[in-house]
Formats: sequence, structure tokens, C-alpha cells
Amino acid sequence: MDAKTAQILDGKALATKMQSELSDRVRALQSQIGRPPGLAVLMVGDNPASAAYVRNKERACAKVGIASFGQHYPVNATQAELELAIEALNQDDRVDGILVQLPLPEHLDAISLLYQIAPDKDADGLHPVNLGRLVRSEQGLRSCTPAGVMRLLEEYQIELKGKNAVVLGRSILVGKPMALMLLEADCTVTVAHSRSQNLEAITSQADILIAAVGRTNTIAANMVKPGATVIDVGINRVVNPDGTSRLAGDVDFDAVKTVAGFITPVPGGIGPMTVAMLLANTVSSYSKKQES
Repeated sequence: MDAKTAQILDGKALATKMQSELSDRVRALQSQIGRPPGLAVLMVGDNPASAAYVRNKERACAKVGIASFGQHYPVNATQAELELAIEALNQDDRVDGILVQLPLPEHLDAISLLYQIAPDKDADGLHPVNLGRLVRSEQGLRSCTPAGVMRLLEEYQIELKGKNAVVLGRSILVGKPMALMLLEADCTVTVAHSRSQNLEAITSQADILIAAVGRTNTIAANMVKPGATVIDVGINRVVNPDGTSRLAGDVDFDAVKTVAGFITPVPGGIGPMTVAMLLANTVSSYSKKQES
């Protein structure tokens, strides 16, 4: 088979490289600050996917030398209980980053809990103050998934200035901050979504195509400009005919890789980068302590 296939953007390899850089930085800072950086992940209930994510984050913390102050609450925990926990972590000098693992049980208001987190400890970069800083191109903690996409593009020296970027999806977690970061990098940005018409006409103009809709095979080969960079942010669990399951993205990987110039795999693309940026945000908050 001699068909050209896209170069893989290896998020897993870059995340490993970043972890070792962060580990060196933590060692250097720890002698001055006198304690390791700290990350607190609050989890409510026993959603197995969330539990796996939290374990993954805690393992990554351990590799870098970040202390975990994880707190696990029963499914019937109250809003007031969690607000008190966040307030205590805001005041705790050992903690540099706080995040609430989503989704939460339905009786809890995730947004109001997010607003309780001190903006400078907002490890997920989703507090309105940090989103406002992003809108204004000011320094601040950046939303982990889109920041991870930007870091991966930078690593592979993919030219962004003046390029057409299409972001598929408009969530506050990925789509909106992603569009703002690409704009900041001098892309011409289009945000497409479930109500967009002629999706193929929009996506096939993209030099950089970011899929973040959470539906498998949304992006087919005919929707991709030849040579484009395709970033797949989707993580969908697909059940195989034999009952086993696997992870798949929003992009029809096998078809699109014959058209695109660069492509991220799922798993092993943006997922590891999201965790790496969470660690980077925590270390960034930690290093500010030393500056002040």
C-alpha cells in the first residue's frame, strides 16, 4: 500500500516529555518554596469513568511531584458541604490547584461550585475570571483541553498565522476557548455547530480542523481539505459487535488519515495533553507563590 497517510500528532509522547520538564521544575522550586505543589480533585459519587480519570490525574501528579489532596464525597453530598470544602481549599496554603470532577450528580449545581474556586487556583481554567482573561489576551490559567491542542500544534511547528481554522463544537469546556486561542494565534476562525448548514462546505475550507462534538464519525474524509491538520477532541465509548468496547473520536480516523496532512489519534492524542496542561496549570500557580 503506497497511499500517503497523515503524520500522527502524538499527544502521549508530548505529555510524557512535559511531565519530565515539570518534574525538573518542581524539584528546582521545591527547595525555595519548601513544599511540593498541591492539587485537590473533588469527586462526588462513583461514576466509573470519573473514578478512572481521577486515578489517572493522581498518578500523573505523583510522577511530577505534585501532592494530591483529593476528596471523594458520597453521591448524596450537599451543595453546602462542597462549598465549604472548596472554601477550605481556597484558604489552604498547600493547595495550588482545585478542580471539581464533572459530571456531578443532578442535585448539585456545578457552575456555582466552579464560581467558588479562587481564580488563581482554578486548575481547569474555567472560572469566568480566567475565561475573561483569555478573551482579553491577558495572563491567566487556560482551559486545559484547548491549551493542550495549542501546545501540540506548537510542538509539531504547525503554522497558524493567517490560516483558516474551523472549530466544530461551541462548548464552554472546549469549543469557545479553543476558538479564542486560535484567534490569539492569528488564525481566521469559524465556529460550526449542530445548527450550522452545509457543514461539509465549512469544514473543507479548514487548514486546521478541530472536532469537539462528542459524536463518532462526525468528520468523514470528504469533509477534510487535503493536507489539513485534523485535531480530534472527541472521546466516545463505542461498543463492538462482540460486546467489548473501545474509545473512538469524532473523526473517522482510518478514512481521514488518507486525506489529512496531520491527525491526532484517539486515544493517545488530546486526552494525555489535557492532563499534562492540568499539571502545568498547577505548577504555574505554584511558581507564582515563589515570585510573590
